Amino acid sequence: MTNQPGYHHPARRTRIHEQITRKLLRQIIRGELAVGAKLPTERTLARTFAVNRATVREALRYLENLELVAVRQGDGAYVRSFLESGNLQIAKDLIQVDRAMRQEVLTALMEVRRNNLPAVAYAAALRRSPAQLQQLEKAALHSPDQTVMARDQQVHRIIARASGNILNVLLINFCEDFFDAFGDLYFGSARHCRRSEAFHRDICEAIAQQNAGHARDIMRDVLQYAETAVGAAVAGRKQRRPPKHGPL
Repeated sequence: MTNQPGYHHPARRTRIHEQITRKLLRQIIRGELAVGAKLPTERTLARTFAVNRATVREALRYLENLELVAVRQGDGAYVRSFLESGNLQIAKDLIQVDRAMRQEVLTALMEVRRNNLPAVAYAAALRRSPAQLQQLEKAALHSPDQTVMARDQQVHRIIARASGNILNVLLINFCEDFFDAFGDLYFGSARHCRRSEAFHRDICEAIAQQNAGHARDIMRDVLQYAETAVGAAVAGRKQRRPPKHGPL
């Protein structure tokens, strides 16, 4: 799920319109901008954030794409409920802008994975091609130059593709961005890394033998283990974190 030593992504500079988007998104999530409320005009927002109107317009377009605002031509932009949005990108933004939502989003994501991925493994065992099995064996068993986390990501990608269901592939792709935010909660432990290596061997063997029921059970067991481990890590961090005052 995220960076082990030696596995880092380069930092990306946040553009100005993204900073504005995050501020407005935070206010919407926290209810500081009520559902149905009309946002200030572009001119007013530009003065508030000390930017030009084009930058504000770009931020509003992003929020509109998230289905968090409804832009009415000639009238203005109105706040929508984030609970009615159909854009999953909002889940990624939530963990960046609101600390109170991070654990809720992470818990929900792990529950979705636990409910969905065992069935994905089941389908993969039945439908995998010889080429996909070869890819899986290479990723799971013959990639010593990669971190355990990197191997784990690759194993899940191949299993999703072997399932023959495009939505399974898109779900895995969506989940991968959360590795950067939360991976150290799991892969930061040598014990958990050993558990993942055992999972790689076992799931590879089950899929090779096309034992769909066993593949499903192996996936379910490792996800339950990971969910428990991450929950304990989050609780431990909460206990160690000093009280925080002021804005996020």
